[in-house]
Amino acid sequence: MNKGTVIVSTVIVSIALIVCAAILSKPLDSFVSAKKSITVTGSAKKQIKADLAVWRGSFSRQADELAAAYQGMKDDQAKVKAYLVKMGIEEKDIVMQPLSTETLYIYDQELLRKLGKSQQISGYRMFQTVEVRSNDVEKITQISREASVLIEQGVVFQSQQPQYIYTKLNDLKVDMLAEAAKDATSRASKIAAASGSKVGHLRSAKMGVFQITPVNSTDVADYGINDTSTVDKEITAVVNCEFALQ
Repeated sequence: MNKGTVIVSTVIVSIALIVCAAILSKPLDSFVSAKKSITVTGSAKKQIKADLAVWRGSFSRQADELAAAYQGMKDDQAKVKAYLVKMGIEEKDIVMQPLSTETLYIYDQELLRKLGKSQQISGYRMFQTVEVRSNDVEKITQISREASVLIEQGVVFQSQQPQYIYTKLNDLKVDMLAEAAKDATSRASKIAAASGSKVGHLRSAKMGVFQITPVNSTDVADYGINDTSTVDKEITAVVNCEFALQ
């Protein structure tokens, strides 16, 4: 092969390589352009106040005979109802759960041998739970704190911590998510501007879980939090958004 032929062949190969590179680079540019996007997380917070309170208390009686324990429970039940009515709760809103009965046995083996028995009932214990639900949150709080007066009346009573619930969450969700999406858009715009780009259309949005926590709490959970221990709460909504870049 002479020198001229080699030169011509080299030129042809070089041109072919340039053409192939141009052909291959065009779809690659399109692919990169199509994938230019930014993903950000937006959030929104709002303070809310519980509009429903649920309070429960329990009381019990113990006696040697079942009938005596039952009569004692009836007396205690009347005292509990009287206390709640005095505190402003209507009797129709007082829910008494079914009575529970526990049979008590003697476990002293020496005593059982003296009695000549393998098993002996020593008495009976009865339990009952009372429940009150009200939109008057402050009243329920007062009832739970002052229920100790029942103990002064001879009732073996235990007051539970009220549960404070916000019932209008579904009405609030849409507005909260809209605020979170606005926050995501604002964040994306600032990040894009810093790199010389602009935010384009929204490609996708994914709603996160809602966190309902005590005010100023930093607690979070993957499955969400629904605090019922406080009257004043803070709700946080989160949205993950992907935007095209221009």
